[in-house]
Parts: sequence; C-alpha cells; structure tokens
Amino acid sequence: MVTFKDFRNNVKPNWCPGCGDFSVQAAIQRAAANVGIQPHDLAVISGIGCSGRISGYIHSYGFHGIHGRALPIAQGLKMANKDLHVIASGGDGDGFAIGIGHTIHSIRRNIDLTYVVMDNQIYGLTKGQTSPRSAEGFKTKSTPGGAIEPSLKPLELALTSGATFVAQGFSSDIKELTAIIEAGINHKGFSFINVFSPCVTYNKVNTYDWFKENLTKLSDVEGYDHTNREQAMQVVMENEGLVTGIIYQNEEAPSYQEQVPGYAPTPLVDQNLKMSETEFNTLLQDFM
Repeated sequence: MVTFKDFRNNVKPNWCPGCGDFSVQAAIQRAAANVGIQPHDLAVISGIGCSGRISGYIHSYGFHGIHGRALPIAQGLKMANKDLHVIASGGDGDGFAIGIGHTIHSIRRNIDLTYVVMDNQIYGLTKGQTSPRSAEGFKTKSTPGGAIEPSLKPLELALTSGATFVAQGFSSDIKELTAIIEAGINHKGFSFINVFSPCVTYNKVNTYDWFKENLTKLSDVEGYDHTNREQAMQVVMENEGLVTGIIYQNEEAPSYQEQVPGYAPTPLVDQNLKMSETEFNTLLQDFM
C-alpha cells in the first residue's frame, strides 16, 4: 500500500525555515497517498517563485515551467494523458498577476485537475515586493508608501468564473489542508485551492499568529452548505475571504474532457498513431 513516504525524494527543499510551503508539500504527499495514487501516476506542474520549486521536491513526474504558465502545461498534460493525476501549483504572484488569464480560463473550462496556490501575499523569491494579494496600505520596497490598490480576492474570482470546486486552507493546519487537497483530487473537474502559506522572511504582517486570530473554519459556521454557491459567496464576503475549508463544490457539472467531441478514451501514448511512409510524404508536401 502506498504511503506518503513513497512521494519523498532525496532533494532537500531550500525554502526558508518556517515557510508555509513545507506544509503544502507534505499535505500534497499525504493526500496523494490517502487517495491511493502511485508516484508514477502523479504529475506536479509548477511555475516560478518560491512555490515553483515544489515540483522538484516530490517523488512523481514533475515539470518546472515559466512564470504564470503552470496551468497551460498542466492542462495540456491532462488532455494528453487522462490517466495521470495532475496537480498544478504556484504562488499568488504566479497565479494572480502574470498568470491570471490562465487561472480564469482554466476555471471556466473545468478541466479535471487540481490547482494549489501558495498564497503568502508577497513576492518572496525576488526579495519581498508587493503582490496582487497584498493588502491596501501594505509596505514593501516596491510600495514604500503603502500599496494604493486593494488586494485581489481569489475566492470571489473563482466563484464568479464558474469554478466547480473552491477551497481554502492554512499551512499551519495540515490535517484540514490534507483533507481539502484529497477532496480536490477526487473532484471530477477543476479544483481551485488557495492556501495561506506565510512568508516568514518578508511578510511580517500576515504571520501565522495573524491568521490564527483572523481565520474562520467553515466547519464552525452553523448551517453552512458548500453546495450552495450563493451562500458560499455571501460567507466569503462577510468574512473578507478569511475562511478555510471546502467553500463550494458542484459535482454535477461535466468536466471539459467529457464535453470534447471525439476525445480519445486512452492516453496518446497508448494510441496507434503510426503513419505510413506514403502518408508521411503526402503530408510533407504541404510544407515543401
């Protein structure tokens, strides 16, 4: 039986001690084991930033892409091999700045994969600049007078873009985070998971203690129904996005793959795509 240890490799993470990304990595490994995935059936695709290194720290297939482009790669991989469990990952700068277009369109397509965003409200790898998730008034070397823009709201963005699975976790609560990622992997469609993953080096505002004081567990909200999209939006807005748990899930919506005409039921590698020499030469004429 597979265990989380099967997803370990010999590459030691070089995140700062105390970084929330350690827990995100552990939660992904535990969730994959709980679901019963074998390492050769998992692919982790990442972008650029501190979080982008995660694809090299997990014993599975991995691809370290370019800034903001983890999702196009992950979608192409899933379309080519539907038997793979695909997890895309990145930071808030990766997914909500240069990659925000891909995030929105991936959500609305509902391709069957899981997207984990490590949200630390700052650009950590480039030494601490304001990100799209930094709060208004947030002071960094790029906004010494304080950010004048309001922070982007990822949960509201996902809900209004038509997401069929929206959740949010906190890296300090690895038990809940593991359960959330496990549910996201099992969901048939696009799973959007935002994770508060504090940057202990450059973000001295949104700390572990700050989140512990301000977060609300949806499991503590009486009568909360995560299948009710209207209620999900209302609760998210009332709590200014500071909630954890499964926020919304629609298990009835078909995935993108289920709607593509002629979509092959077998991975490309297993399809008989051999071309005769005559067919090849005919095709080649079009490029002569």
